[in-house]
Amino acid sequence: MKIILRKEHDTLGQVGSLVEVKDGYARNYLIPRGIAYPASAGSTRALEEEKKQASRRVDKQKKTAEHLAIELDKISLTIKARVGEDEKLFGAITSQMIADALKEQGFEIDKRIIDLEEPIKALGIYPVNVKLHQDVIGKVKVWVVHE
Repeated sequence: MKIILRKEHDTLGQVGSLVEVKDGYARNYLIPRGIAYPASAGSTRALEEEKKQASRRVDKQKKTAEHLAIELDKISLTIKARVGEDEKLFGAITSQMIADALKEQGFEIDKRIIDLEEPIKALGIYPVNVKLHQDVIGKVKVWVVHE
């Protein structure tokens, strides 16, 4: 049976690919789960419409992420921490702490998209990347000060 993929599949291929698979695999697995359409003229038109909608959705998400990145570039966070000898922290500043500080500033940012290259373990000023979108990275300046 010939099918057209709606979603990327590891073994079959990319979105929009025309693939030949066994009838049972297509009818019992791929089509019910929405991974593929049976190949026909109507399904190719439906797939093209889905691609257009997905493209519009991605463009909208990217524009929102770019706007948020501009707002985050203006933000400077101050995080107070306990300090020992040689101005080294007890523990480290985590992405959760940065996310909480951003939440206090009015930004709802998930800790998983905050990219700390290495744990912050000393006083100072650190630039922190926030991956808002695949192509958009915001930067936040984090000041770690003595408590």
